[in-house]
Amino acid sequence: MKIISKNNLHQLIFLPRIFPVNCYIVEEESSVTLIDAALPNSYKGIQHAISQIGKPLGAIVLTHIHDDHVGSLDTLHQLYPDVPVYVSQRDARLMIGDMSLDADEPQTKIKGSVPKRLQTRPSVLLHEGDRIGSLQVIATPGHTPGSISLWDTRDQSLIAGDALQTRGGIAVAGSVRLTFPFPALATWSKERSLQSARKLVALQPSLLAVGHGAMITDPYQAMQDAIQHAEQRLPSSLSIKQSL
Repeated sequence: MKIISKNNLHQLIFLPRIFPVNCYIVEEESSVTLIDAALPNSYKGIQHAISQIGKPLGAIVLTHIHDDHVGSLDTLHQLYPDVPVYVSQRDARLMIGDMSLDADEPQTKIKGSVPKRLQTRPSVLLHEGDRIGSLQVIATPGHTPGSISLWDTRDQSLIAGDALQTRGGIAVAGSVRLTFPFPALATWSKERSLQSARKLVALQPSLLAVGHGAMITDPYQAMQDAIQHAEQRLPSSLSIKQSL
């Protein structure tokens, strides 16, 4: 495991050279919030990082429900049984194996490794605009129907889950980067992903942190380039910019 810290944000990188998977610890005044739970054996590194910071774990927040983001969740929930687990109301259905789609959603099969034996259930269901400490919830569907991003209201850092990737080159979820195609292959709706990326770049974040790849400072232009690349690879009728 490798740790990179910027301001209140600590990026924990597992398998950095093979298949980099990130989760994040956000420092609050008197506690820390864990964002995502990485791979099945990542809990030891997460525990170590929390102990090094020296503040108690106050919340576990999941950006979406794929195996590489909830791998250590059950173990962490056993280790920290009183810590609430937050997930979007929409992706909570994936936690129980419900792969059904709503009538107003693209009728495309949900992709990626959705867990089949996850025991943990959410304590709190999240919606657009909800707050967990300094973090504000932003609904960013696309990679999964209920994917969320987290906006740090103190310094405008953005933790975007798999709404974008930076490994192999910055890309919107669904846009294939040949050197690291896995997030694209696990994306449910390219159209919804593109809409979500436009929503995120409009915030003009100071820092972009994602599930796979390095953090980017002042990411506005890089995000715009990724959006343009995604637009060019969608049919024109689907890539027309829409106000969100």
